[in-house]
Amino acid sequence: MTWSTITMAGKPADLFLPDSPTKPAGVVLFLHGYDNATLKANALYTAALNQHHLIALCPHGPHCWWTDAIYPAFDEEVSPLEFLAQHVPDYCREAWSIEPPHIAVCGVEMGGQGALQLAYRHARQFPVVVAISPKVDFETWWGHGTSLDEIFSDREAARQRTATLHIHPLNYPKHQLLLCDPADVYCMDGVVTLVSKLSSTGMPFEYDLESTHGGFGWNYANQMASRAVEFMATKLKTL
Repeated sequence: MTWSTITMAGKPADLFLPDSPTKPAGVVLFLHGYDNATLKANALYTAALNQHHLIALCPHGPHCWWTDAIYPAFDEEVSPLEFLAQHVPDYCREAWSIEPPHIAVCGVEMGGQGALQLAYRHARQFPVVVAISPKVDFETWWGHGTSLDEIFSDREAARQRTATLHIHPLNYPKHQLLLCDPADVYCMDGVVTLVSKLSSTGMPFEYDLESTHGGFGWNYANQMASRAVEFMATKLKTL
């Protein structure tokens, strides 16, 4: 099993290839958080990915928030979300003959809400999604010196781009798993709101807002590694 850094449509991405004598079971598209930490060299996720024979593709998008808004530091013409929807399937098809829907999407924090953004807008391409500590209501961070201040003109403009407002009751990912530590003061409120809205629509999803491992941060995300990867592996096999 090996990690490397490749170029995908002109942008860097970390790539994991499992030890497998057969064709991998699918691809996990992982979206990193505001800390820019991908799964590269993460022992727990690497072991889980290898166990389930899954490729991991981790594009770099420093502070881009993985939205459909243009962020010049990422690209002056293509939004992060559009880049993912266009180029990830193409790369997976050309490199490994793996096509949607056999590409699961997963993310942590900023990347967690980004994973939801992608799956809600492109549910047929990405029907399996895991959001770990997702910053669903990221508009609350506008005006606090993050890149959101550059991406959006005001807090309301940011709110209009949040994942919760882009749930479609007739076009949604078949398999969703939402994970958030109840002690996470940064993400819990937004996840609770999202769970409430998903419940009201009647669409299927799974969630765990009870398991606790220190609140916000990689300690919690790492504790969820086995569960998250197993969920994706299991659901990909049903497609």
